[in-house]
Amino acid sequence: MTMMAMAEVPCLCARPSLALPTRRPGPGTAPHLRGVARLCPNAMAARGVGAVRAAVVEAAAVVEDEDEEEAAPLEERYALGGACRVLAGMPAPLGATALAGGVNFAVYSGGATAAALCLFTPDDLKANRVTEEVLLDPLINRTGNVWHVFVEGELHDMLYGYRFDGTFAPECGQYLDASNIVVDPYAKAVISRGEYGVRAPGGDCWPQMAGMIPLPHSTFDWQGDLPLRYPQKDLVIYEMHLRGFTKHASSNVEHPGTFIGAVSKLDYLKELGVNCVELMPCHEFNELEYSTSSSKVNFWGYSTINFFSPMTRYTSAGVKNCGRDAINEFKTFVREAHKRGIEVILDVVFNHTAEGNENGPVLSFRGIDNSTYYMLAPKGEFYNYSGCGNTFNCNHPVVREFIVDCLRYWVTEMHVDGFRFDLASILTRGSSLWDPVNVYGAPIEGDMMTTGTPLVTPALIDMISNDPILGGVKLIAEAWDAGGLYQVGQFPHWNVWSEWNGKYRDIVRQFIKGTDGFSGGFAECLCGSPHLYEAGGRKPWHSINFVCAHDGFTLADLVTYNNKYNLSNGENNEDGENHNLSWNCGEEGEFARLSVRRLRKRQMRNFFVCLMVSQGVPMFYMGDEYGHTKSGNNNTYCHDNYVNYFRWDKKEESYDLHRFCSLMTKFRKECESLGLEDFPTAEQLQWHGHQPGKPDWSETSRFVAFSMKDETKGEIYVAFNSSHLPAVVGLPERIGYLWEPVVDTGKPAPYDFLTDDLPDRALTVHQFSHFLNSNLYPMLSYSSVILISRPDV
Repeated sequence: MTMMAMAEVPCLCARPSLALPTRRPGPGTAPHLRGVARLCPNAMAARGVGAVRAAVVEAAAVVEDEDEEEAAPLEERYALGGACRVLAGMPAPLGATALAGGVNFAVYSGGATAAALCLFTPDDLKANRVTEEVLLDPLINRTGNVWHVFVEGELHDMLYGYRFDGTFAPECGQYLDASNIVVDPYAKAVISRGEYGVRAPGGDCWPQMAGMIPLPHSTFDWQGDLPLRYPQKDLVIYEMHLRGFTKHASSNVEHPGTFIGAVSKLDYLKELGVNCVELMPCHEFNELEYSTSSSKVNFWGYSTINFFSPMTRYTSAGVKNCGRDAINEFKTFVREAHKRGIEVILDVVFNHTAEGNENGPVLSFRGIDNSTYYMLAPKGEFYNYSGCGNTFNCNHPVVREFIVDCLRYWVTEMHVDGFRFDLASILTRGSSLWDPVNVYGAPIEGDMMTTGTPLVTPALIDMISNDPILGGVKLIAEAWDAGGLYQVGQFPHWNVWSEWNGKYRDIVRQFIKGTDGFSGGFAECLCGSPHLYEAGGRKPWHSINFVCAHDGFTLADLVTYNNKYNLSNGENNEDGENHNLSWNCGEEGEFARLSVRRLRKRQMRNFFVCLMVSQGVPMFYMGDEYGHTKSGNNNTYCHDNYVNYFRWDKKEESYDLHRFCSLMTKFRKECESLGLEDFPTAEQLQWHGHQPGKPDWSETSRFVAFSMKDETKGEIYVAFNSSHLPAVVGLPERIGYLWEPVVDTGKPAPYDFLTDDLPDRALTVHQFSHFLNSNLYPMLSYSSVILISRPDV
């Protein structure tokens, strides 16, 4: 090969920002190994794989001529940096695995023709330097499509990444470029910037990242922690943003915005009646990916860099101890939540990654095997069913195994209790199929199956549903995606998947605000949506009922604004949902007449009553229990400030709503009938209208009521009047019993919920005795009531 030809070959260490040291083998290493076990990056790139193989053969011949002491296998002879020996390694398990005497590294890359393991000290990573680079020989360090190497010695304070060389042709879906050092998808912690919202030296928002090399044994004390394994029907879920929960100064915690900070507030959630938290994305992501604006960050975190790693900047330790302390802080949060009877569900984003479309960064998956990990068109374009630039190729055999491995890790090592899958309909779409075989290995017949086609029996969902390790964990699907695939009620489920019930949200919003034509649909929602789930063999608890979530209006804004106000997002108010089904109760905005503000309080209570008396699993969003407002912004993904922070000061100011919500969650738990295993029957539930036993399902009906037999309460009566007119309703007659009011959202606090310890409770009930003695009860417009039967003594 001429010198000119050598210069034209891509250099394995050509990344301009990295200054690679030209280290030599240690003193005890035979000189002839310098060009084999650890080739100079330039030499390897210039000579090619064939030359590497020839060098291996030549070196082996030399070894045969040496004495027995020098006749060890080639790969056992090289001393890394004079301290560590490099061995062939094993192809499984994938990732970095600490074993006796060293660490095994294994990574999948089907298209790479050359690979190198890059090792960093934390200081060298900060300085953008590679500490050591181990070139992998395709003869010795590759099995199938897995590259592997075992490094003997102490690597406890080291980090790692990989270079891959091969075809760089975006028009063919290939992004193999040895100038990039990429993160192992199986890394258990990712180290880059250490402080949330702070750029790296030089203003870099995307400094070099590297994975943590694990220790042989965990040092974390679980203190006997075991899964709580609550029946799903008994859950009350609290959707929570980990950083936002304690970041506001009024939280008064030592480490605000962190897992440790949240631990100090877990008692609050227990008192609220929550027994399950659903954490918005806590995997490693880059909050500074919107680098064009200093004030705009990726606050929500739906832009994953690595699915195995907890977000290091959600911890007080940050990148200390190579990220191991961050892992332990997450484990501490889970352990302490379990001590308080609270399960932990993770919001996972397997539908796309932070690498975006063809203009996005090369961080991990793209630089390892782009055509495997992403859905691609024949000319390399990225399918965008996620709305975020790319779509994870979930039903590819390699990718689905990766996802299952990841879920297993979070269950076995991190003790989480379940997962909520963001845009889960993408998990049911067919993988990139412009190669000869489809996801099941059968030849493509005609044009029946194309990339992204919804699969009746998705291989990934099948694997997760029937995995022996994942059995019993909660699996919740957001059963739609940005590509228009809407599967609420139809998500492939194997009787173990539940769904965010978006139809419940829409119907309940319309009925409560007084829209005609929804009384029948509202009744279905109260029963656990049997019209969606019963025919498919599922139960009420497969429906996750919610009115508000992180995406959209808060509960307070739902009753305050008819329109969205998203200008502060910097997108000309064009982002966010336009179809909010909200009602401002007569005046737009927070500053309104007293009568409007009172109506808004009633409406918030009405929504919460509906959540807590519906069959299925109730879920509400952080802050809704005190009326948190985002000032009409229904897409606050980019705000790291008070807009998204839990306001502990406002919670104290809004004690009346907070008290009501806490009492409603407690009431639900006390009622056996409000969390049934199966859909209610006619023997258990009776429907009523303004008169008992006479429900009105007409188009103009705005009144729905039911009575329910209950083993603990005897019987409960629940009514919703969403009309603008008050009503006196007839209560079902029960011989020997009288109805006694418990909840009436038409009354001011504390009389909206009558507790046994309320000083003037008896007087309050007595004031309605003339109605109750006649089996009647007056209801204000836009109000709801709950009564229980008491023996007439």
